[in-house]
Amino acid sequence: MSVSVTVRQANSKDADEIAKLHARCFARGWTAREFAALLIQDGVHAWVAATDDNAIDGFAVIRTVLDEAEILTVAVDPERRRGGIGRALLIHAFAELDKNGVARCFLEVAQDNDAALGLYRRLGFEVTGKRANYYANPSQGRVDAVTMTRIIAK
Repeated sequence: MSVSVTVRQANSKDADEIAKLHARCFARGWTAREFAALLIQDGVHAWVAATDDNAIDGFAVIRTVLDEAEILTVAVDPERRRGGIGRALLIHAFAELDKNGVARCFLEVAQDNDAALGLYRRLGFEVTGKRANYYANPSQGRVDAVTMTRIIAK
């Protein structure tokens, strides 16, 4: 079920809420201090998504270098997944990256994250490789990462 999603640029004031959401979504959450430092770096772009109650329901953090971008992290509140939040965030991000002359975007995703893999494929990412034992998974030990690429500007 899709919901109405508002996407805006993130700032360092969002770091606490972003860190809390990240910790709910990943085995090793990043701290508010790590996010605050990241959000003020040159070349780092971040967006947050909110639905009806204006809480941050998702975010995307992307680093750009020249005409390339790398998705550093994307997260959606587990209770709000499959509602279009991740898709809205990334479509907004791609439009902004395109305006800034970014030609392609890269990412790594855990090979067992079927929901994320499906979203990335639907958004035009293609598998370009694998990184063995890239992620720590508390229940499985180490998990491989799939590397993916998407053309932004043609």
